[in-house]
Amino acid sequence: MCRKTELLAPAGSFAILKAAIEAGADAVYAAGDKFGARAYAKNFTEEEMLAAIDYAHIRGKQLYLTVNTLLKEREIRALYDYLCPLYEAGLDAVIVQDIGVMHFIRKHFPDLPIHASTQMTVTGTYGAKLLMEHGCSRIVTARELSLAEISHIYRTTGAEIESFIHGALCYCYSGQCLMSSMIGGRSGNRGRCAQPCRLPYELQKEPRGLSVPKRREKYPLSLKDLCAIEMIPELIQSGIHSFKIEGRMKQEAYVAGVTAIYRKYLDLYENYPSGDYRVSSEDYQKLLDLGNRSGFTDGYYKRHNGRDMVTFHKPSHEKNSDALQTGPVIHSEIPKTKEKINGILRIFINNPASLVIEYKGIKAEAVGFTVQAAEKQPLGREAVLERMRKTGNTPFEFEKLQIEMEQGSFVPAGALNQLRRDAIDKLTELILKKYQRTAPEWKAESAQSDKSVNKQREPLLRLSVLTETLEQFETVLAQPEVERIYQESFAFQRAKLCEEMKELAGQAHAEGKTCFLALPHIFRRQTAEWYAENWRQISVTEVDGYLVRNLEELSFLLEMGVPSSQIQGDSNLYVTSKEAVCGWQMLSLCHYTLPVELNGKELQKLNCAGGEMILYGYQPMMLSAQCLHKTTKGCGKTESVFYLKDRYGKLFPVKNHCEDCYNMIYNVSPLSLLHQLREIQLLHPEGIRLCFTIEDRAETERIFEYYRQAKAGKLNRDNYLKDFTNGHFKRGVE
Repeated sequence: MCRKTELLAPAGSFAILKAAIEAGADAVYAAGDKFGARAYAKNFTEEEMLAAIDYAHIRGKQLYLTVNTLLKEREIRALYDYLCPLYEAGLDAVIVQDIGVMHFIRKHFPDLPIHASTQMTVTGTYGAKLLMEHGCSRIVTARELSLAEISHIYRTTGAEIESFIHGALCYCYSGQCLMSSMIGGRSGNRGRCAQPCRLPYELQKEPRGLSVPKRREKYPLSLKDLCAIEMIPELIQSGIHSFKIEGRMKQEAYVAGVTAIYRKYLDLYENYPSGDYRVSSEDYQKLLDLGNRSGFTDGYYKRHNGRDMVTFHKPSHEKNSDALQTGPVIHSEIPKTKEKINGILRIFINNPASLVIEYKGIKAEAVGFTVQAAEKQPLGREAVLERMRKTGNTPFEFEKLQIEMEQGSFVPAGALNQLRRDAIDKLTELILKKYQRTAPEWKAESAQSDKSVNKQREPLLRLSVLTETLEQFETVLAQPEVERIYQESFAFQRAKLCEEMKELAGQAHAEGKTCFLALPHIFRRQTAEWYAENWRQISVTEVDGYLVRNLEELSFLLEMGVPSSQIQGDSNLYVTSKEAVCGWQMLSLCHYTLPVELNGKELQKLNCAGGEMILYGYQPMMLSAQCLHKTTKGCGKTESVFYLKDRYGKLFPVKNHCEDCYNMIYNVSPLSLLHQLREIQLLHPEGIRLCFTIEDRAETERIFEYYRQAKAGKLNRDNYLKDFTNGHFKRGVE
């Protein structure tokens, strides 16, 4: 085949990296001691990472560094010192989630390839194109995409695509989960996910009254492990360049075993693409023995979601009793190959012995002991050949070794060994040299200017409100303080969206307010195509702007000619540093929502002048392609609110959005920072926002009354919300 598919394996340690490469990985992804999305893995020290880069390069392999977490303002400067020695050693790429990190790397290490992490939630061509235009060389797709969607991205953009092929699946779209963060302060966006999706829950239709049909099925958020080995031909034909195995927390036996089996079948198909591709039951069983959660699923590649993907039972990672031995056994079945070198050894009396070796066009020469005339036993050609071929623990072996030797010559055995070692050392140095770079010097930059904000005056913050229901919209219209209303698109049937939004925009304008259309939380191909086909009607609804939740929507609006002044980013387009502010501006997003995972002190270090801050609302904690209603009761294609009850009896509201087919799981209690309004004013954000989800008219009006009291400095805490959370405003996240 003309294009070789990369097999990409995880490595949580140097030993695992070696095992993965020996088992057949073309590339390995690993984390150093900072900024990786598996903070509790052992990970690599700087010295180990430098050695690992060399180890991979000598063998013609690649190493990608995961810097796939959100960085706070105080951490950004350390990124240069962290990356600099790895960059100089020839690090092959960095896997990135944070737009600020992407911007930083493009600025300070312009020729270091950037791979857009699955945490960026790229679900279509618009997001892929935007990232490629701004420096990403590879797109790691969202795990929820189908084969058809991946193929469409590849055919439309030509992107180098990396997709997961084996390992654990998240219930939530990666990068869109705040559940661990909200419940326990351990942020998945910071590599510290506590995996609340693996805990037991019950589904209820109302706050009272159980409606789960099978009470034994207590784990509706726990997905089975992915195994797509039987789909290798289809995945390659869809345009995937890199097959990614999940598991930087896994043991050496697991990584070696899984990598070896996938290597076997990837080679089988690529060497014989027209042959009969079939995975043996024995090899499939080996994968099961290495580890699974209630069996395997082939994931989302051929389905949008489904009951058969969920464990429903306690999601222990099941292994064969001999699992720790299984991996090495599979590993041992793979022929141990070394890099092939060719050599010419010259031995002539009264001249230094010399050895020239060549590897892929790179030549190295070593000169050693001056050859003597033999007094007793002259060198024999076969003996010399046998000795020189002993390359030992080096990554090389001779494919061809030519010997030019004068009869009656003598060289000590130790001198021949040293000659071989010197030649291999020089070859290794030359191989690594082609990867090595010189890092640009760090250039200190002046701090982002805050001159646009008058710190002496009391700011008049714009009050914006997000509404999900028409009842909430009507209630908000009557509130004089409101300047902007964001109306959720899923409040309407898709066919009536343009008509309804035109009417609502007119009502808002009549009350002196602006009206923005809040686009869906996920913007996959079917949704994107509908908006593209209906854009002319949407563009004349007289809405004043758009609230975007993902890269797809941002790119789509820019392509449709919407000016950046009319685009407002939501809180899940994360802005956790000034570098991120600059990064989003580079992508033409100038108005953003301040992140909910920063505390007050961290927000002070961030220039909040372009950001809107959420003051109230039930926080979305999970955005999932799965549907709780469908997996427990069947698909009714009816949108509703229901509840997840955890083991402590707390109820998490859930909404299913059928036309775009995703679920939103909200926090148990609403965020409320109304009592912190004075402190928030001192942050000088561009505006503040109230978000309404499940509130009725009376509850909505009550929140506005609290807001007025807080604004006047007369909030009655005795008659305040009885159940609310401060979110991370005081505590922050790890």
